[in-house]
Order: sequence, then structure tokens, then C-alpha cells
Amino acid sequence: MLPLDTATTHQSSLDRRSFLQHGIVGGLMAVSSSCVGTSSSKRQLPPNQIFFVSSGKTCVIRSDGTGFRVLEFSVPNQATWQPVEFFSDGRRVLFLSMEPRRDGPGRPFDEYYTQTPTHIWSYDLTSDSLVELCTRDRMAPFQTPALLVEDTRILVQVVRKQVGQIWSMNLDGSDAREFTREGEGFPYGLSLSPDGRRVAFHTAGPAPHSYRIWTSDVDGGNRTLIAGHPEHLHFGPVWSNDGAWLSWVDCLQGRDPAHDWADVCVGRPDGTDVRTLTEGQSHWFGATYGNPTQRGSGSNMLAWTSTGEVLFTRKLPGSKLAWEFQAHRPDTDHFNRDWKPELARGGTELCRIHPQTKAVTRLTASNPAVWDFRVSESTDGRDVVFCRCATGEPPNLWVMKPDGSGQRQISTGIDGKGADHPRWVPSRRG
Repeated sequence: MLPLDTATTHQSSLDRRSFLQHGIVGGLMAVSSSCVGTSSSKRQLPPNQIFFVSSGKTCVIRSDGTGFRVLEFSVPNQATWQPVEFFSDGRRVLFLSMEPRRDGPGRPFDEYYTQTPTHIWSYDLTSDSLVELCTRDRMAPFQTPALLVEDTRILVQVVRKQVGQIWSMNLDGSDAREFTREGEGFPYGLSLSPDGRRVAFHTAGPAPHSYRIWTSDVDGGNRTLIAGHPEHLHFGPVWSNDGAWLSWVDCLQGRDPAHDWADVCVGRPDGTDVRTLTEGQSHWFGATYGNPTQRGSGSNMLAWTSTGEVLFTRKLPGSKLAWEFQAHRPDTDHFNRDWKPELARGGTELCRIHPQTKAVTRLTASNPAVWDFRVSESTDGRDVVFCRCATGEPPNLWVMKPDGSGQRQISTGIDGKGADHPRWVPSRRG
């Protein structure tokens, strides 16, 4: 998993879509938290917990808005921290930290960003202990956690000479084995099947291919192509809770070089029954927001509900972003947009869509229109978290019930500077 994102058309070298945050990366992961285990069904369950990012720091808050705190790590020379994934015990968290970025004025993003040293950590929420992982036999300064395939084995994105590969290794970095190989395209956006046997991911390139969706065994073997077309950017596969479906987004990158919009797609993990659920590139994909003094961006991913529907962000008719992508000039900062608030209009709403009937249920609406995004449901099905912002404003953190009721803002972030990239802390059962 990479903390930012871009788009590619040749070999496995890096470009602007290959660094779109899934959450962070992406984004990656939407898991939930609840404490259960009472004999009385009438006893009220405690609130779920949510991780989110604000001002480059990781914060924790309960779904009722209480318990806000900022995680502080006493490690020198680390510019940013972000949670990536949880271990199976729901107590330990996989973290990525980065030193100050090596790109900047006079240093192009695509050449210098991946010269930034990174570090992978295991953080224990209970003991407040931090242990660095993947330090043995390190292959490159830029190594980012892609996926835990089990509590003792991790898939890591390694970038060397602007070429990215996924490697499988022990948590200490030993016994590294190739999951993908050089020349196969730049791989990221990994997702583990509910039974832990298969991995879904996308590759950017190599030419003449665009972004393609794959599944494979956890060692990278037995690979199956799910979706791919030279004119389409297929991105961010996510398994349904029962493992029967994959969902992903499909951006027509030739018409939309900014990657602002995409359609919602689903298919079976064996490559059959692939279908496009939406029309007109209606999902807000490359989310950009804020203002010239405080701006943000990152891939806006899909999520599944406990009832087997897909959560997505639908564009209101005629909507236009305040940040206009400048396709005519080189992208040197992984943003490449001009601030034009006078052109902005409309917004987005959150919906869920059925993978077979294509029936759409709208969950949010606003007047005047705002931009809702980054939606996911807790695994216990009790809550839904999302971000909301007005044009020119940083996003704030909101929660609601799965049917859209009970919408309430729970955080504006550190000093009101915004809250982004929420993900649920997993439940501890028993």
C-alpha cells in the first residue's frame, strides 16, 4: 500500500495515480469495533471506535463523539504516521511512518518521492508499545505495508529505481519472496478474501495496458484477470463480506485525466459475471477538497455493507470541483490543480447499490449541497462513518445509521483543521 496515488501507462514505473491514498492508502481497509459479550440482548453495546487522520496525525474517537485522543509517537525524524491495518486480535495496529519527503522544489515527485525513507510498525493499543517491523534484509528506503496475509506474514510494497514490486516476508523482514515481478506493472490496492486464501489487487501497466484487477493465491500464484481494458482505469478491488463478489471503480481516464469520476463495478472472484452498476461516471473517485492554505486529496474507495450492497459517493447532476486539474502541464507535486472556487457547484451524496438488481438507496442529502465521501459501515452493522465538507472547507467526521438516519458530526479534527481517512477499529469478541 502506498500513501498517495497516481496513474500509469508504461511498464511499472511510477506516476500520479500510483500514489493515490487508499488509505492510505485506500484505503484501504474498513473494519469495525464493538465490545460484545453480555447475556442480555437488551443491554446497550458500547460505542464503536474510529481511527482517522488530522494534520498528519492519527486520532481515535468513539462513534458517539466521546473519547477523542491523538496518538503521539516518540520517534525522531518521522514526518507522518498513518494506520494501515489491524492484526487479528484487534489490539495491535500496523502503522506506516515516513521521514520528511525527498521531493519538492526542483525535485520532481515521480523521481524523488520514493527516495523518502519509510518505516513499518506494530503498535499495541493496550500497552501503548511500538515495535518496528521489516528491518532485516531491507531492500529499499521506500517500503510500505500492503497487506497482512496472517499475523506472522506481510505483503510489502518495495520501490527500487522507480519500479514497484510486492514482496511476501516475515514480520521482521526475513524470508522475502516475490509476490509480483518486475515488468508486470505497478501493483497495489491489495485486499484479502474473508477466508484468507486469495488476494485481490490492481496493477498499473505495463504498456499498452491500463489498470487491471487481479486475484491470486496469497503467495502470488494462480493469478486470475478480473477486469482490464487499455482505455479504462480499474482500481481498488474490495471483497464482499461473504467473499462472493469483488467491487471496484472504473475511471475513463482518457476523458478524465484528473481521475475525478468513475463508475461502480462488481464481478465474481473467478472473473465471471463482471458488470457495471452505475452510469455516467457518477462515483467521486479522485477526491480533492479544501483551499489553497489547507487542501487534501486521495482516492475515494468503495465499501460493502453487511447486507451485501456497495456503498459509493454519487455525483449530483452538474457538479464541478473547485480544484481544476491542469492536464497541459507536468505534474510535479502530485496535485497539479488550480484553485477556482468561482467555478465550483453542486456536491455529492452517499448511496448504496445492489450488485444484482442495481437498485440504489440514497443515504444522505443536503441543502445547500456539500461533498460527502469516504463512507464505510462497521462490521457489526450498527454504524456508518463518512466525511463531509463544503466547497473550500476541510472535511469533518460524521456518523449515521445504515439507513441514513441519525446523522451527526463527531469531529472537526485537531484544532478544527479537518478529519479524513476514517477506519473502524475491529471488535474484540468474547
